[in-house]
Amino acid sequence: MSSTELPDALAATAAGPRVSAVRVAEGERLRTVTLPGLTLNVRERPAERTGLPPALYVHGLGGSSQNWSALMPLLADVVDGEAVDLPGFGDSPPPDDGDYSVTGHARAVIRLLDAGGRGPVHLFGNSLGGAVATRVAAVRPDLVRTLTLVSPALPELRVQRNAWPTALLAVPGAAALLTRLTRGWTAEQRVRGVMALCYGDPGRVTDEGFRNAVEEMERRLALPYFWDAMARSTRGLVDAYTLGGQHGLWRQAERVLAPTLLVYGGRDQLVGFRMAARAATAFRGARMLTLPDAGHVAMMEYPETVATAVRELIRDRAAGPAGAVGGDAGHGRNRAADGGVSGREGDGGATDHGDRGGSARHEGADDGAEDDGRS
Repeated sequence: MSSTELPDALAATAAGPRVSAVRVAEGERLRTVTLPGLTLNVRERPAERTGLPPALYVHGLGGSSQNWSALMPLLADVVDGEAVDLPGFGDSPPPDDGDYSVTGHARAVIRLLDAGGRGPVHLFGNSLGGAVATRVAAVRPDLVRTLTLVSPALPELRVQRNAWPTALLAVPGAAALLTRLTRGWTAEQRVRGVMALCYGDPGRVTDEGFRNAVEEMERRLALPYFWDAMARSTRGLVDAYTLGGQHGLWRQAERVLAPTLLVYGGRDQLVGFRMAARAATAFRGARMLTLPDAGHVAMMEYPETVATAVRELIRDRAAGPAGAVGGDAGHGRNRAADGGVSGREGDGGATDHGDRGGSARHEGADDGAEDDGRS
């Protein structure tokens, strides 16, 4: 048996060694949050002054809190930011119950917010983290001020061709097979492959950024649970795609009350650019930022442009009705676009469709309460 394909009982309890120190950018610090059956690594970017509202950033499949290190400092003057390593990723060990479903990850985020008393937060999610953040915002609107989703992994009828190899990780035994087939690959080769898949233009990555990514890849590959966490989280995402009714992700997107910003890249090889139109309809009153030259991780490729759009979202949320909970409780979401986000040279040719109009839906947050992660 491959050391990366653990049996269920072992996978649920194996925390694995910290094989090397996790990189911390200047101005960041790490802390560990220990909850019953769950330990989470949290990357902090303290606000530039006291009293700023809190923010939480949630990474995608195979990523970590480091994926937000480019965006977080650009917003440090408007939010008090933290980025979490989801269970089994980054420097967070696997959860004791081995639950890597979208609901399991959402439950971890909810428990983190409840334990720290930081809600409501400006919540960010990329890819898998976008699906997780959507579920959190739907079932616990009291925890979310605004919602920013970068290429959220929401169900597609026609999955991108380049996403199939990742989706195949959901097949039992695929992780062990992939480990054997790629045993001779260096960390550098793996990183180049990931960047080619996730970036619209891998050439935008600096030499230092590439070296840091290789170092992080080497660290993760040494973890005994790395592939298991990848496979189980992929399986959990695929399972979430098949859910219908009130627990379906698109259904839950319609229940989100928080003012929402949707960010899509025109060169995204994992989440179809065509999904932007459907998302704009599902998240009522959402505003849209499209970056034709960006790939799957726009917050890493074009952090300045994304930060500008987020600032407008936060500014307009703050200007809304006082005392509103859960993203203004549906008020102030029909404002006409106020100029939106304009593209700048070198920033991916950003275009903005402004607020889409429509009214927020006030369906009971108790729908799907079994998924709300309350412990």
